[in-house]
Amino acid sequence: MPEDELSRSSHSNPGKSLVNGIKTNPASSSPKSSLSVPVGPPVYVDLAYIPNHCSGKNTDPEFFKRVRASYYVVSGNDAANGEPSRAVLDALLEGKSQWGENLQVTLIPTHDTEVTREWYQQTHEKQQELNIMVLASSSTVVMQDESFPACKIEF
Repeated sequence: MPEDELSRSSHSNPGKSLVNGIKTNPASSSPKSSLSVPVGPPVYVDLAYIPNHCSGKNTDPEFFKRVRASYYVVSGNDAANGEPSRAVLDALLEGKSQWGENLQVTLIPTHDTEVTREWYQQTHEKQQELNIMVLASSSTVVMQDESFPACKIEF
């Protein structure tokens, strides 16, 4: 929206502004809540890829409260960039603990990293309590002259 149209829309709706296309009332909301996603029911999916290679920049407990998956894929393999992030793995535990239902969740790491190994060992009891299973990344597929890790998921 051009700047002159934005200023006109602000003047025609006194006390309200647009944040990501949503009208907000700055007097009734904090700066953080005005940028948050509108509240709604959780979304249930079979498979979810944890955003941004499981980086803490984009994923928090709210993601796991709202996106409820039978399987979550963790693809991070860059320790220098904090991928996968221990905070995101902990956010899965926190988010799932608030589901109110004990659905089975399977976490699928695409790489065997020190972060995922330590998290698995240190939180194993909590994972069992929350019905979270972590798949080992020890399966390998060999095709012609190439081999790579693989996981079979059936729905």
